[in-house]
Amino acid sequence: MDRDTDFTAYLEARQARLLRTAYLLTGDQHQAEDLLQISLAKLYLAWDKVRDRGAVDAYVRRIMVNENNSLWRRAWRRRELTTDTVPEATPFHDQYDEGTGAAVWAVVQTLPRRARAVVVLRYYEQLSEAETAEALDISVGTVKSQTSRALATLRERIGEEAR
Repeated sequence: MDRDTDFTAYLEARQARLLRTAYLLTGDQHQAEDLLQISLAKLYLAWDKVRDRGAVDAYVRRIMVNENNSLWRRAWRRRELTTDTVPEATPFHDQYDEGTGAAVWAVVQTLPRRARAVVVLRYYEQLSEAETAEALDISVGTVKSQTSRALATLRERIGEEAR
């Protein structure tokens, strides 16, 4: 298979799941689409270097996490422009919930970015502690402690009706 055909086949099979991961990392549909586009462009540039095709998902998740962290560090992201007119837009209805509940997701979004990344990868993406550690470039012990603290915070913040 040539490069473009191989990459296109990968995208057709995995793009929806990757968009879901990007959405869970960013919490916003438009930012998720931007994050995924940037990540896929970087993946395409490195496509020939990826020897283990079974590890492509882990590789692109790592790109998404790193890129998401980089986007928040850039100074231009901190500058908001206000306007007197509201742009016309069609409402977006979350299709990535998979029945876990909007109330729970709203509380997950209040977690710090690093804690949210751990929760998203561990529980929404169902990665093991080792896979999460590899994706975030941290130790397994750090994944365990951040997961524990994040879950304790979620338990404190979530209401009884959502439990």
